[in-house]
Amino acid sequence: MPSDTIGADVDVVIVGAGISGIGAAYYLRREHPRRSYTILEARDDLGGTWDLFRYPGIRSDSDLYTFGYEFKPWRDEDAIASSDKILAYLRETAAEYGIDRAIRFQSKVISASWSSRDARWTVEVERRGERTTMTCNWVFCAGGYYRYDEGFTPRFEGRERFGGPVIHPQQWPEDLDYAGQRVLVIGSGATAVTLIPAMAGTAAHVTMLQRTPTYIMPLPSQDKLANRLRALLGEERGYKIARRKNILQQQALWRLCQRYPKAARRFIRSLNAKMLPEGYPVDEHFNPPYNPWDQRLCLVPDGDLFKAIGVGRASVVTGPIATFTEKGVLLEDGRELEADIIVTATGLNVQAMGGASLTVDGQPVNLPDTIAYKGMMLSGVPNFAYAIGYTNSSWTLKIGLLCEHFCRLLGYMDEHGYDTARPEPSDSAMPTRPFLNFNAGYIQRVIDQLPRQGDRAPWLTSMSYLGDVKLLRRLPVQDPELHFSSSQSHHKPVTKTEVVA
Repeated sequence: MPSDTIGADVDVVIVGAGISGIGAAYYLRREHPRRSYTILEARDDLGGTWDLFRYPGIRSDSDLYTFGYEFKPWRDEDAIASSDKILAYLRETAAEYGIDRAIRFQSKVISASWSSRDARWTVEVERRGERTTMTCNWVFCAGGYYRYDEGFTPRFEGRERFGGPVIHPQQWPEDLDYAGQRVLVIGSGATAVTLIPAMAGTAAHVTMLQRTPTYIMPLPSQDKLANRLRALLGEERGYKIARRKNILQQQALWRLCQRYPKAARRFIRSLNAKMLPEGYPVDEHFNPPYNPWDQRLCLVPDGDLFKAIGVGRASVVTGPIATFTEKGVLLEDGRELEADIIVTATGLNVQAMGGASLTVDGQPVNLPDTIAYKGMMLSGVPNFAYAIGYTNSSWTLKIGLLCEHFCRLLGYMDEHGYDTARPEPSDSAMPTRPFLNFNAGYIQRVIDQLPRQGDRAPWLTSMSYLGDVKLLRRLPVQDPELHFSSSQSHHKPVTKTEVVA
């Protein structure tokens, strides 16, 4: 079939050609090489986040030994890597395993409708302005968790009064010239702490304006021990050992913060104070009112943010905004911050399941009525898997485990002649709680639009890598609350020698 066509019938439709979708395709190829699949990507290139964002300094906020794939060693000397290096890594992976040939670009999934009689999804796709449909036995949603077409910007009083450009990092203009300009960055999350040191070398001055402080951790951009292990043991073995080391470090840090939040707070504050000028008001600008990991920690490689502050190229202001003015921003305490350019690094708009609507046997699926099963399926929704990574460590760590489990599930179904798997809680009165136990604003804004999680396994959304290794990799696939069946029109999976449909 020509590489630019979608195809009418495949075994698995993977939604999204970012780091999760490429990973899912690899595991599917490796474990089920005779299963056909197609990757539907709404944008015109692969890479997801790493192709979309173009703002200065964009980089990973996790080390690439854990953010990279388990099966594909990270070979660059930088552990905290820029987006161009990550995108090159993803392109190389997709080409090396022939995954790029399975991607259909400019193909946005609008809806998916399940038929129990046929054990098939009918997927409606908008492709270059036209609607078409295809069918599959499984949908694997790897489209991430936020909207790609727009970021989140709160309403700012008087915004129209400001005379200069107001920019959201998700729509960064390629021709923006900020050399010699006064830049005001509103926000203190991962995007803001990335932008500020990247712009500080060119701009006249960069100010980070935050309502409340964020926990910020300095981290070396290069992992010297990992690089040494690779040099001594070779790329494959060195990468594996470095990956295990960093996984354990991430888990240890998170557990420390959960068990001893006051000690963790003091430790992070001491690191910040050491990197800031003597007498700097650390508690005003770098001592959040919440515990570590109630929101995600921000990493700054080699302390670049603190260095920019130390040499006077950047500064931090803490306080709520009253209104925009002709010259900049007026704070509630009466201070006015003048600027030539304002950047609203105010977060993302979360979008569950890629924004596609789901229907099961003619009944629309209301996501808040569903419960997450093993962090990868939804109650009452057959043959539908999704990939949502960790909020407390590298995203990809969980994606790899989910993909492995998904492939084990397909193998079990093949072995027993099933074509349908549907999670259903045995206790209809099981207490539920929000999908993610995470206080970040972008999650809290839409928490009532997301699935729920239960109070026990397998209905918990785990944030423990070691716990998920046991659940997803070692424990059996079969479970009393995952129901298998064969449809009336049961047929064997499509067995094509080529994986590209």
